[in-house]
Amino acid sequence: MNVCAPKRLPLLLALVLPLLLAYCATTPYTGRSQFMMVSQAEEMQLGLKAAQQVLKQEKVSKDPEINAQVRRIGERIAAVSVRPDFKWEFHVIDKDVANAFCLPGGKVFVYTGILKYAKDDAQLATVMGHEVAHALLRHGAERMSTAMALQGVGAAGVIALGGSGTAGGQVFAQSYGLAADVGVLRPFSRDQEREADQVGLRLMAEAGYEPAKALEFWQNMAKDEDKSKKPPVFLSTHPPTEERIANLRDLVPWASGFYKPHG
Repeated sequence: MNVCAPKRLPLLLALVLPLLLAYCATTPYTGRSQFMMVSQAEEMQLGLKAAQQVLKQEKVSKDPEINAQVRRIGERIAAVSVRPDFKWEFHVIDKDVANAFCLPGGKVFVYTGILKYAKDDAQLATVMGHEVAHALLRHGAERMSTAMALQGVGAAGVIALGGSGTAGGQVFAQSYGLAADVGVLRPFSRDQEREADQVGLRLMAEAGYEPAKALEFWQNMAKDEDKSKKPPVFLSTHPPTEERIANLRDLVPWASGFYKPHG
């Protein structure tokens, strides 16, 4: 092992840090600084390709009533967002899974399995506002950027310790992978979920849906959770439902200031 290799770490950091600062961006609504190595154009193209794959692989619902409801709510939320220029699409997937997601560029997918928890438009707006918020905040591109940076810094560390063929390099590579996943990516994902909850609450309020309805939706979800199957909090990418409800309850008075009843 090259015992002098660790001395190269300050030099590597001096080279890497200015590069990282060059990729700083600011989120809409919350004004949080975020690290972004993926351009909006690249992100939009990835979102479009992924949406096409989803539509090929999944069974799209033919129910006109459900499709009309999802489009109605989605279009109202998109219209009040900071990116009404996105090519928004709202699709319903006929699958008994309590899930929904929004791909970069505004491709929203709602699974029929989540509708049993959303008893009315306002409760469903909770879900869709949250997913739209992910797209507006560019959370997908942010997570990609973080992963790219972690891979690059990990590789730099291996080189600094004498290369992957050395004992020190192998230990660093193995331990860094675990630390990066549990210590950075997963908790960061939970922070993104909380941020999307906050922005989603504001979006649904601005679109004319009572923000207090978000509490009803998550209480419906909480009643049906099998807590024995939930992973430990520190390994979960989502906040515990109880914590989520408590956070939203604190945010409802703030979000109510944006509430504009739909005429």
